[in-house]
Amino acid sequence: MTTPRSRTAEGQPPRLPAVGETLFIGPAASVQFSRPILIRVIAVNDQTSCDGWIYIDGYQITKTGQAIERRTIFVQAAGLVLWRP
Repeated sequence: MTTPRSRTAEGQPPRLPAVGETLFIGPAASVQFSRPILIRVIAVNDQTSCDGWIYIDGYQITKTGQAIERRTIFVQAAGLVLWRP
């Protein structure tokens, strides 16, 4: 798995999401998500990408946990937020 080279405010590399986690994806992850979504991670791709950006495979879900659509998204690892309902 590719580790992003960007750093968080504390100077540490951002943590990569784990399979099974649910993430809040909003504008901090990518400007294309000005309307935030929830993603349940099924894989983090190891494709080479821009510094600090990663590909995530997952299911877009509702707040109740129902899967809507399978998606592959390209986001900044430092902008990901773990969803805790």
